[in-house]
Amino acid sequence: MNTPVQSRPDQSRPAKPLEQRARALYHEAARCLDPATAGRLRAARRDALAGAHHAQRPHHLARWLVPSGACAMIALAALLAWPSAPRHATTAPNTAAVATAGEADNTLPPDPEQADPNLYQNLDFYGWLAANDSRPATH
Repeated sequence: MNTPVQSRPDQSRPAKPLEQRARALYHEAARCLDPATAGRLRAARRDALAGAHHAQRPHHLARWLVPSGACAMIALAALLAWPSAPRHATTAPNTAAVATAGEADNTLPPDPEQADPNLYQNLDFYGWLAANDSRPATH
């Protein structure tokens, strides 16, 4: 029984005397266990392993929820950014038609870029005409 205990093959260093003695005592104690104590130890080991297995399940599920949620958010962002209707190439609108439609309900004078340049030649006359308007206001 005094044979030296070999180290495990995955260990690269030789076993120290203290480790050898501890292993020998462990193996001897395991052989000398009464059946009742051995049964209790096996039951405790099974319970511990079952508890460890159940404890890993939520962690395992959470490990997949984060990437799945990120993929779902990317898909949602792509769906919201995608145009809903195809845009067809259209010709430029007729600016004269837009100007006349906009002038009907606009009380402000047109912008200088959109108005006829001849209208701005006699601004004094338009000021005099507005000041001397003799028509009654109709509401």
